[in-house]
Amino acid sequence: MKKYANIIIDIAHSKVDHPFSYAVPKELRDVLEIGSCVEVPFGKGDAVRNGYIISFSEETEYDASRIKEIRGRAEGELPVEATYVRLAAWMRREYGSTMIQALRCVLPLHQRKKGLKHKYLSLRFTEEEARSFANKCIEKGHFARARILNALLDHREVRLPYTFVTQKLNVSASVIRGLVNLGVILLEEEGVYRDPVADAVQRVGGEAFCKPSQEELPLSSEQSLIIKKVLQDYDEKVRKTYLIHGITGSGKTEVYFRLTKEMVKRGKAVILLIPEIALTFQTLMRFYQFFDNRVSVMNSSLSPGEKYDQFERARRGEVDVMIGPRSALFTPFPNLGLIIMDEEHEPTYKSEGMPKYHTREVAVALAGLVEGGASVVLGSATPSLEAYDRAVRGEYHLFKMTRRLTGGTLPGVVISDMRRELKKGNRTPFSSYLSEQILDRLSKKEQIMLFMNRRGLAGFVSCRQCGYVFKCPHCDVSLSEHIGGRLVCHYCGYEQRTPSVCPSCGSRYLSAFRAGTQQIERACQKMFPQARVLRMDADTTRTKNSYEKILCAFANFEADILVGTQMIVKGHDFPRVTLVSALAADLSLNVGDFHAAERTFQLLTQASGRAGRGSQPGTMVIQTYQPDHYAILASQKQDYEAFFTEEMEYRRIMMYPPVAHLLQIRIFTHQEEVGVSFAAKVRTTIEQRLQILYNHSNDRPVVIGPAYASVSRVNDIYRMVVYVKHTQKELLFALRDSLEEKYKMQLEQTGENQVMMQFDLDPVHLF
Repeated sequence: MKKYANIIIDIAHSKVDHPFSYAVPKELRDVLEIGSCVEVPFGKGDAVRNGYIISFSEETEYDASRIKEIRGRAEGELPVEATYVRLAAWMRREYGSTMIQALRCVLPLHQRKKGLKHKYLSLRFTEEEARSFANKCIEKGHFARARILNALLDHREVRLPYTFVTQKLNVSASVIRGLVNLGVILLEEEGVYRDPVADAVQRVGGEAFCKPSQEELPLSSEQSLIIKKVLQDYDEKVRKTYLIHGITGSGKTEVYFRLTKEMVKRGKAVILLIPEIALTFQTLMRFYQFFDNRVSVMNSSLSPGEKYDQFERARRGEVDVMIGPRSALFTPFPNLGLIIMDEEHEPTYKSEGMPKYHTREVAVALAGLVEGGASVVLGSATPSLEAYDRAVRGEYHLFKMTRRLTGGTLPGVVISDMRRELKKGNRTPFSSYLSEQILDRLSKKEQIMLFMNRRGLAGFVSCRQCGYVFKCPHCDVSLSEHIGGRLVCHYCGYEQRTPSVCPSCGSRYLSAFRAGTQQIERACQKMFPQARVLRMDADTTRTKNSYEKILCAFANFEADILVGTQMIVKGHDFPRVTLVSALAADLSLNVGDFHAAERTFQLLTQASGRAGRGSQPGTMVIQTYQPDHYAILASQKQDYEAFFTEEMEYRRIMMYPPVAHLLQIRIFTHQEEVGVSFAAKVRTTIEQRLQILYNHSNDRPVVIGPAYASVSRVNDIYRMVVYVKHTQKELLFALRDSLEEKYKMQLEQTGENQVMMQFDLDPVHLF
């Protein structure tokens, strides 16, 4: 019996991060469920608050006479499905958030949205009556009324859209209302599904981008083996996590597509996760041509109304496939059977908000919670060390795809030593070899992709006289030069005009380290004037559907060269592209992060895979000042095993994930001295606590810090960090909990002495 409900109050504060017992009114006992959002009186003043029911009970440990009663359902608020309540509880423990933060995470859309309705007008009069009435309107000077009637008479067989009448015929709503009240015309409303897929296809000409093919491509032996094994396991009620390590162009997307088709035949829904919004459209087109309106998309570019419609259709079983980045994982399918995670190595799968979850881990947890269980398929040409290590150890089932579907070979990879170019006096962004290759491809009407892992025009602007570097006044970072004479902070968004003189010494000799995408675009236009150049970075993709428009233009051969950040070289398939270049491979190597070599190898290998995917062979040019680095050399040979062996040895020596777990403790404060003092106390507490904890462990934890974060100040908030490394995750959980408890009072202070502390287990970026 649902006599009492345990409720999490919708307040993100540690003080109230536990369930509160409320009595369930008799009239609501058959209505409320786990996950229902309700209104309850809360606190001494009985302020009305929303809360989510996480469990029911017949008895309570408290005095029943003092227990408050639920007031009713929270109008307009969406419930959390029971499965996702359990998932939120797991995330709270795993990632150290409050329960309400976890619930908000698994329910990306909280409020119901009004349905979209289209209005239509039609005649109620007979044709003869309508013509007579129209003539009388003209005689009386009621020309707007006459325009409506004549238009309806001219289109007797169809209804006229309300917007057509108001906009094209220039008729006001009051005139329409008058005719409706007179019974001359009929006004009807119809609910309309907000379909972001169809809208995107229509707006950017998606059919041309991905022309439907009625023929199924023949499967390779590697593809057939994977599909057969995954489906056989599923039919035998074996639920596993599979890792597909497939080289670029080996046909992983076709495997995803065939698995999805088979799962849908079995009456199961599929979630296909993609790391970047920019990748969604091309993948979506492949699925849209077969599943039509049974496939949908979920990402941050959708309006709240569009998101609501997608969630409701999924909840009702009107969608079979949901495609999108992280948030698509929380689609409330009642019959989920398969989760596919493409490009599983991408760091964007890790959330930077609270809870700081990793999509891979949450996907595996969700698969174990849904009714009947779900299978999980991870795919990448360059798997994360964490996933590949688990596959090697047997925790995941490993598949390998070693051949390109086209039968062609992988692109030839050429390393251009930029030190030699500098000695030769070459000051352009392009090595001599790359310039020759670009001219060759342009003459053959083939396409080129050039990427730089930095947007904007310049990395920084400095004075050549005194060395002064222009920095953000609120953050500890240099400003980047952008077109329009702007200096921009890429952390907080601060902008200022580019000054004409140095504020330190008054010199006019200011120069910029020019290595941004805008500068590369300019260099292409100057050195290759015959080329049509497109640029794709954060500045050119701010508006809705901007990703799709740029990708469609390039796919339709409206440009010869696509310049961009790393988003252009991930997962896209352009058959005309035969030349790809990483213009500054060192940028991702020199970032002061233990992931640097892994990210560089992944990025370069993924980039090379964009070349030669059609009938023509491809070439990848890596421009670097460190041609002997093992990540560069392994990417040249596209030898994942060699890189994995080398990098894992480094991780073993340094005790970094996946060999050990890493707890990152972030400290934020407005007063620098307060932060320094608090961080020192945290270090002392950690060492004291570990004296107790590690006595029960075989290996000693490693503590690093405290230290200033890599960017020590953002928006006038000072940032410090402490790291703890250990092989046992549970020990780090215990340490995290004890720190939260010890400093609870100080963390709840406000004002100048306020301190904030965040925890991140196995971060994908150092702080």
